[in-house]
Amino acid sequence: MKKLITLALMAVTMTAQAQTNVDPYRPLMDAYDQQADNILKEYRALHDKDPKGELPESKAKARILSDRLDSIGEEQFKLIKEIIRDNRDNQLPARYIKDAMYQFSYEELKDALDPKAAYYNNPDLDIPKRLLAGYEKRRPGIQFHELTMKDAADQDVTLSQWVGKGNYVLVDFWASWCGPCRQEMPNVVACYEKYHSKGFDVVGVSFDQKKDAWVNAIQQMGMNWHQMSDLKGWKCAAAEVYGISSIPSNVLVDPEGKIIAMDLRAAKLANQLKEIYGE
Repeated sequence: MKKLITLALMAVTMTAQAQTNVDPYRPLMDAYDQQADNILKEYRALHDKDPKGELPESKAKARILSDRLDSIGEEQFKLIKEIIRDNRDNQLPARYIKDAMYQFSYEELKDALDPKAAYYNNPDLDIPKRLLAGYEKRRPGIQFHELTMKDAADQDVTLSQWVGKGNYVLVDFWASWCGPCRQEMPNVVACYEKYHSKGFDVVGVSFDQKKDAWVNAIQQMGMNWHQMSDLKGWKCAAAEVYGISSIPSNVLVDPEGKIIAMDLRAAKLANQLKEIYGE
């Protein structure tokens, strides 16, 4: 890794000397991308050898590759934040902000989209700005927004039936057709089963259009909590009210109805609940 980065940095220097108006960070980013591509090739080779991933050595290798990929991603994101910090007076950060916008926390994205920065009006930032506007509607520190929909039994329900009633509640935005939602759901189920007896609750807000698909998914994945949907797909009322442009997404609401976190997935949700409930 150190040798690769050193070579990439040498390339940065040579490129900057040879040309003007060239992105001096690109060679290092390309080096990271190449490392990631090599890891993905190893993943594919591993999958070809053991498609179901059942062999112990395959599982161990997959974990190693996953950790390496995560490490590269962290290094790239660290570099992007340095680019933003050191280039407020030019246009360079714009494309990097656009490429990495979903990796930023609310506070990080708000800082990156500083109206005083020279790059603020760059067209590449139109989509990140819309994302930030969505975050503003569900950012930590504000009260939850009411929603009124139908439950799986076609009864009218509201978020306020459960939210702001003395318990921590995860309002979970999902859909039966959403692959990442289905991948994430076992984590939500595990957290619900572990902490529900302590007062933790979940309300699922579905972006489905077909009731059968929605209800079947609830049963299949063991989502034994409150559910609501207006069956309007991406025209779901929650999209506008909570600024949802991609799913899975969620907000964690405290006992008084204040949002304290958003987009908690995998270990982030488990760690947040462990901090709240002490175990």
